[in-house]
Amino acid sequence: MSVLMSLPAAGAPPPDPSGPPARASVDPDVFRRVVGHFAAGVTVVSTELDGVDHAMTASAFTSVSLDPLLVLVCVDKEARFHDAVLASGVWGVSILSASGRRAADWFATKGRPLVGQLDQFPYHHGATTNAPLLDGALAWLECRNWAVYDGGDHDIVVGEVLDAGLDDRDAAPLIYFRGRYGQLT
Repeated sequence: MSVLMSLPAAGAPPPDPSGPPARASVDPDVFRRVVGHFAAGVTVVSTELDGVDHAMTASAFTSVSLDPLLVLVCVDKEARFHDAVLASGVWGVSILSASGRRAADWFATKGRPLVGQLDQFPYHHGATTNAPLLDGALAWLECRNWAVYDGGDHDIVVGEVLDAGLDDRDAAPLIYFRGRYGQLT
């Protein structure tokens, strides 16, 4: 396991690697605002479990490896999607275009109805995992769980990519920046 540490100030003693790391003293609201300055693409991550489709909006999604093909998504442990994706073991990712803002808002809404939650958006089930994939997405992936890591109040779900595709439209991606949706211009 490697540990990333910042370098000590000139003349300061190096940190003691044998001791426990210092508890962060950053205010959570400040932290949220700071990381909000990192522009991220927006996805809808989905799975099917026992005949019920589950989905959530995620901007905490990234590629991990080319060999093997791996991606990750961070899932709130309190979200109902969390238990569904762990139990099903497979999931889909729809990478949204700027026209996908309504879908992003909907799948980020806490307490929305579970049954039929995808009905207001055109979608299909992936051929490999049966995970719902939004029609009109810029690109999509189908994955199976590779590993799950504790990430505090979230789990980091790493998925092996089993299938992928993209739309040939020349559309702008949906971006999340400073707490708002936008697009590249």
